[in-house]
Amino acid sequence: LPAAPGAQPSTYLRSRNAAGTGNSSVDPAPLFAFGHGLSYTTFGYSDLMLSADDVPTDGAVEISCTVRNTGDTAGTEVVQLYLGDPVASVVRPVRWLAGFTRVPLAPGEACRVAFRVHADRTSFTGRGGTRIVEPGEITVAVGGASDNLPLTCSFTLCGPSRAVRADRILDTPVTVHDLPD
Repeated sequence: LPAAPGAQPSTYLRSRNAAGTGNSSVDPAPLFAFGHGLSYTTFGYSDLMLSADDVPTDGAVEISCTVRNTGDTAGTEVVQLYLGDPVASVVRPVRWLAGFTRVPLAPGEACRVAFRVHADRTSFTGRGGTRIVEPGEITVAVGGASDNLPLTCSFTLCGPSRAVRADRILDTPVTVHDLPD
């Protein structure tokens, strides 16, 4: 939904050039960010970890964090993982949703959420018209909505640029482990 009358509908999959600049009276920001939701409780994110800082262009990385219900009421959080490619051979979105899971937590309860991301999830159509995985930095952000991402880090894809086919790996398996109190 546009945030202001006369504004064009926006998407969280925008490029850096599609952000508000101050040169226009129309702000492209949406009324609600992607993943926006309300709850009767609050959640805290901590301990972001990567299984590796350098990942081959045909490899995978595990991204994990701790999510805790910091409120007084039981609730369910949708933990969202976003990736970004700040320097690519073509314009990419600032970030894109790469994985998510629903986590029900009692007050004070915490769990460890781990996403397994294959390098194929960073693939895009290159200038040559084929789908490729390029080496370079990939940014990581985890949180409850596209505008509420308290945990950030990055990893580097290493090795040669690689063409991917229709059998590329596009799923992001998620595991959730309860943590002792």
